[in-house]
Amino acid sequence: MSRGDLVAMESRAGVSKQDIREQIWDYMEARNLADFPRPVHHRIPNFKGASCAAEHFPCLPAFKMARTIKVNPDAPQKNARFFVLDSKKTLLVPTPRLRTGLFNRITPPPGATKDTLRKCATSQGVRNYSVPVGLDARVLVDLVVVGSVAVSEKGWRIGKGEGYADLEYAMMVSMGAVSQGTPVVTIVHDCQVIDIPEALLEDHDLTVNYILTPTRVIATGCERPKPTGIVWSKIGLVSVFSVTHFSEKCVFSGGVERRRMSSLWSIKDLILRYGVARETGQISREMMEKIPILRSLHCREKQAGKRVTLQGDQRPGEGRSQHTAAHSAGRRAWGPPEPESCSLQAQDLPSSTVYVGNLPQATRVRELKSALRERGTAPLRLTWRGPQHGACLHYQDPASARRALSCLQGLHLGANTLSVVLARQQRVSDPVSSLAGEPHPDHDPTI
Repeated sequence: MSRGDLVAMESRAGVSKQDIREQIWDYMEARNLADFPRPVHHRIPNFKGASCAAEHFPCLPAFKMARTIKVNPDAPQKNARFFVLDSKKTLLVPTPRLRTGLFNRITPPPGATKDTLRKCATSQGVRNYSVPVGLDARVLVDLVVVGSVAVSEKGWRIGKGEGYADLEYAMMVSMGAVSQGTPVVTIVHDCQVIDIPEALLEDHDLTVNYILTPTRVIATGCERPKPTGIVWSKIGLVSVFSVTHFSEKCVFSGGVERRRMSSLWSIKDLILRYGVARETGQISREMMEKIPILRSLHCREKQAGKRVTLQGDQRPGEGRSQHTAAHSAGRRAWGPPEPESCSLQAQDLPSSTVYVGNLPQATRVRELKSALRERGTAPLRLTWRGPQHGACLHYQDPASARRALSCLQGLHLGANTLSVVLARQQRVSDPVSSLAGEPHPDHDPTI
């Protein structure tokens, strides 16, 4: 395959993002254009010359003016991270796959030498010298650096297909950390700059303003609007499809080839190319389970009155009978199933009480308190049911309890997914009907 094959790809009928990714990955592997880790497939390529390309970064006017810069954690951006630290600017690095939060602020030790700063810019340094930045932090990001698999001179960008750069940016918008005027930079090999059909772009796709390669600095002049936040209904729309991870060129029944796909955002590519998808409604819930900060942001935007309903989820105002009917039809709920019946004892409890069950045996009150605060759902009072592995959360009114119920769905402590329901919905056999049980001896049971 020649460089001309890449450039001419735009003229191919029905080309998809995944076609472009695989052409780039194949080309770079065939020409030995990448360093470790190899092969480059399904990665942001750590191309040879990445450090040289990053040397353009401090020369950008946007870099010189910026005080806080977010740089993705991939290997080809290591030198860009070093330049941010060496210029005594604030460096924010997303947590891998957003599993433990959105950002880490890299804080080098006092008196750090250039060698130490270079260590801080590595993946190990990010782990050793970082401080988490939560949703409550008043962060203003002046410049964003993202990795790319392919990018066009017009500013169109294709990532590795997992959607994290798009999701990170959308979350930053929702936090008020970035705006439409915040410049976005990508650092790539020259062979990764190709023509990309604009028809492939969707509203959630992040575009770039500057492209840095070993030989060029490209100001794209891109005027296409960047994402304006998380479109929750979009996530829900995608969630009606499920993609299984397949090895490269794995053949399934019917003789259709399905390549390895693991993307929330690139599902359209799979449908367009192979016409294979099945309705299961799992992807959005899997993303919520894997990314606690996404659940927290969803909860906050819901409490703020924003439209956050996922496609296929219960609509506001729907009654319990409708919800139960959906379950009986086989629809899977996000979180544990609700009790099928109510007891008179449980109904005597106020509806402003939420019961949390299935707590791990060794759980302490402080651990549950911390988890509740992280979700923004601290109750007025907490009654500990340690021997029954549960707790009652007492809120100001039923509306507050219902909001907490929504925010706490999918909550994990240790290896356990907690059951969270309104206390008045508990069965007779459930521990909330018993008022026995003492708090853990080390802790006060109230918040």
